[in-house]
Amino acid sequence: MVNPKQQKLAGGLYLIATPIGTARDITLRALDILASADVLVAEDTRSLRRLMEIHGVRLDDRPLWPYHDHNGGQMRPRILAALEAGQSVVYASEAGTPMVADPGFDLGRAAVAAGFDLVSAPGPSAVITALTLAGLPTDRFLFAGFLPNTASKRKTVLKELASVPATLVFYESPKRVVAMLRDAAEVLGGARAAAVCRELTKKFEEVRRGTLNELALIWADAPPKGEIVVIIDRGGSEKIKEVDLDRMVLDALKGHSVRDAADLVAADTGMPRREIYQRALSLAKSGDSEAD
Repeated sequence: MVNPKQQKLAGGLYLIATPIGTARDITLRALDILASADVLVAEDTRSLRRLMEIHGVRLDDRPLWPYHDHNGGQMRPRILAALEAGQSVVYASEAGTPMVADPGFDLGRAAVAAGFDLVSAPGPSAVITALTLAGLPTDRFLFAGFLPNTASKRKTVLKELASVPATLVFYESPKRVVAMLRDAAEVLGGARAAAVCRELTKKFEEVRRGTLNELALIWADAPPKGEIVVIIDRGGSEKIKEVDLDRMVLDALKGHSVRDAADLVAADTGMPRREIYQRALSLAKSGDSEAD
């Protein structure tokens, strides 16, 4: 049982990370802040109430306000007014760390712009949890959030990320993950290593590892369920010899334009399309092959 008002908090906006699954993953500091803040704000008030009940944190007569994508414009002035009055305000995401693919971003930015203290109590994060489980390099990674819904826009973003020398991390809907994996295989290369992490820290947690092609086939007939994080390894261009790459480009240029040949080779190798395009353009101009 956590006793309310254990320690008076200084005025400011406190961001607390909440469990992404298992309720006991919340930190002791986050519980202290929940018990002591003057005003509580949550992306999902029902989820926060339930979490507080589990851990014995009493709400009493303190206000609990909702803050999400649909009401942020109306709620920010009210929250800023509470901060102006010197109150301590805590914001909790529905799950995970605030500000990361979360409506709390606009609230935190508004608080900073208005000159109020912003305090973070770190804790659970689906991004970091998935990275620790994927078995892929973690020395450098890029979190890209959710990809666009349509295939054309999704492929455009993937092409922009193809040359990034880092492990790529995405959130994805279970309804779109198969299409996303197929598009990633086409743009980044089907042999590129990846992992799909599902329902992290929950009862049916699952991590599937393999190539993008292999992972796209696993759920081809029935999409998976639950919250999903997709991890994709960085490209392995250094493994391909220059002479072999030239041969692949020349083969692709037979019957294809420079643009299409670059798309084909980039998809097969996982190498950055821009690099392949420049090489194909050079080979075509040198007279080694004819291209449109």
